[in-house]
Amino acid sequence: MNNSGTINRALIEVSNNNEEHKSQFHAYASNKLLTGYRLKWSHFNLKIGLLKIIIGLYRNPKHWIGAFRYLVQLRKQFLGDFELKKMVTIDGKYYMGLYTPGFNNEIYKRFISSELNLFKKNRVIPLRFNHVYVAVTKKCPLQCDHCYAWEMLNQKEQLSPEDLKSIINKLQRLGTAQIHLTGGEPLIKPDLLLSLLRSAENTTNFWINTSGYKLSTDRARALKEAGLTGLFISLDHFEAEAHNVFRKYKDAFYWAIEGAKNAIRNGLVVAFSLCLRNDFVTEENLMTYMELAKELKVPFVQFLEPRDVGHYSGKDVSLSIEKIKLLESFYERMNFSNMHLDFPIINYHGYYQRRHGCYAGGNRSMYIDTDGNLNACPFCHTNSGNILDDNFEFQLNAMTSKGCPTY
Repeated sequence: MNNSGTINRALIEVSNNNEEHKSQFHAYASNKLLTGYRLKWSHFNLKIGLLKIIIGLYRNPKHWIGAFRYLVQLRKQFLGDFELKKMVTIDGKYYMGLYTPGFNNEIYKRFISSELNLFKKNRVIPLRFNHVYVAVTKKCPLQCDHCYAWEMLNQKEQLSPEDLKSIINKLQRLGTAQIHLTGGEPLIKPDLLLSLLRSAENTTNFWINTSGYKLSTDRARALKEAGLTGLFISLDHFEAEAHNVFRKYKDAFYWAIEGAKNAIRNGLVVAFSLCLRNDFVTEENLMTYMELAKELKVPFVQFLEPRDVGHYSGKDVSLSIEKIKLLESFYERMNFSNMHLDFPIINYHGYYQRRHGCYAGGNRSMYIDTDGNLNACPFCHTNSGNILDDNFEFQLNAMTSKGCPTY
């Protein structure tokens, strides 16, 4: 199959709106992939910023050196012993990955200070979480093959808007760098999302995990103005029909693509999230997918390995050893070789989890479902208490002590 031909056919599936050409400059201006000398200069400034944070936290110069080395080792723990090859700048912030706040603002500074608490205690009150998934609705017009919330889908809502605001308030009081609003399909309730964003403190980066459902440019602009940082948009195939069949929704592909374009032109960070299936994982398919993301100026792609939960419960969906080896090799080449510098950055949880374990399970992350229950992550449903209970912190600590049930 010819990759460029496949991409062109995919893009033809999406109609162009009148604003596309005049907003293309804005998309380029606010969404840049940095490589080469531009990357080195930005990375140098990032290191200077880290040193300023460290010097502000510790008086002893020995601790400055130790703290900087600790952060370098922490990065290697997640990304491996590779030289940084690319970075993304969006809306004035700099990103090396999806789960670290963009450099350089107060959320980023507190995030770094919190991580350094594990090196040596400092005066900054640490963040309790790196990121938390909060399901805001059971409703969804799609019927996705891999839906992890399948048992709750389109049931009666249990959490009111005030409950959700209370949940976000509790998480922000604990300290959370990122809150990911999920569902169901969160964009089915745009007014709720805007209300939640506007009522929250500006101490957290907010993301939406979505299919891209009806994400018009006006809606993307409103979300950005309300305080949204970015979106994880699920795109599970580069061919429209295959994606629509997987999602059981005839417009799924259209809105994934159009939603990504509208988000990018409004200065939001966008990641395509790909559920990796054994039949999809080939070198050709992965490369064609990345070509499409590159063509659309999507800066990140997230690789997710399927789990036997929700709609996949009881099914053998685990990737074969051969497929995992292919994925890990592809991930390393795309992110850390000189051959693919103009492609999006890949975020691949399974890569570091197999080497260092999982940081969810209440440690750096957790999932709060549509009933308010505490879970290890969206794919590990532990039902370890409820965040609206008065003693939820005791329940949280109990879940954290058990950690991730998978890794």
